[in-house]
Amino acid sequence: MTNTQETTPRRQVTVRPTKARPTKALPTAACPANSPEPAGAESASEPDPSTTPLTPAQAFDALYAFCAPALVRQTYLLSGRRELARESVEQAFQLAWQRWPEVAVDPDPAGWVRAAAYEYALSPWHRFRPRYRHPEPPPAEAPDRALLDVLLTLPAPYRRTLLLYDGVGLDLPETAAETEASTPAAAHRLLHAREAVTARLPELASPGALHRRLAEVASTARLRAPKPPTVRLGGERRARFWTRAAIAFTVAIIGATALTARTAPTRYEPPVPPGETVRGVPPRAAPGALSDVQLKLRAKLRSETQNGPDRLLPRAE
Repeated sequence: MTNTQETTPRRQVTVRPTKARPTKALPTAACPANSPEPAGAESASEPDPSTTPLTPAQAFDALYAFCAPALVRQTYLLSGRRELARESVEQAFQLAWQRWPEVAVDPDPAGWVRAAAYEYALSPWHRFRPRYRHPEPPPAEAPDRALLDVLLTLPAPYRRTLLLYDGVGLDLPETAAETEASTPAAAHRLLHAREAVTARLPELASPGALHRRLAEVASTARLRAPKPPTVRLGGERRARFWTRAAIAFTVAIIGATALTARTAPTRYEPPVPPGETVRGVPPRAAPGALSDVQLKLRAKLRSETQNGPDRLLPRAE
């Protein structure tokens, strides 16, 4: 990633005949790519190699302290919601802390966190959350509202490409890599996004003017990120919660499996087949009137003693 504090001009990638892009990105629009600490800052000064190396918590806090404020402003331009911007950055840094061994050796830790924050902010599932169903109050200034409205009307990939290239200051190949698109596709998105912005705001036809206005709109939002220890503790609590939930779910599955194995039959019992109609048997005739012999037999049976030593025995006729 291009360092936002560089003073020498960088090689430009021309996407259309326009005025030259600024050679220095504003500090409010990006965070460094190669160093987690700001040069000359009192709270995150560059450590002396002769001293003891930073602990993982100290390195994480340095990266967070330098990148989080600018990243919250970027995410606000991307989503148009202040609370969602703070939440996205907090979730991204919590994920980075959970995977800190991987993030610490990444060539661009700031880009890793930025990509995670952007993905969370652009997730389509936020529209189903009750707290995000209603729009937030727009910026107070009319020019800021106009620019933010134009940005939010762009498709999410176009808006992200425009923010990375004209806001953060990435080169076109880096922008394409972060948006998971080819370089021609990223250039196409950038051109269409600029055309949409210029159609409604002609004064922003210059890339330099657009870059400056993006930084100004993001700076007027007055967004604040939580402290680094709060983010680390929140990530650890979230990790413990999901670990315990996974253990409880596994135990429940094991218990259900054991109960099934305990109560299941040990041999196969075939089901009773349904009854079938037997063909070839004549239908049963309905009973008619009793004959004289049957009437005599019934009278004799009724007259005989039903209980006692006397029994009814068949007699040969």
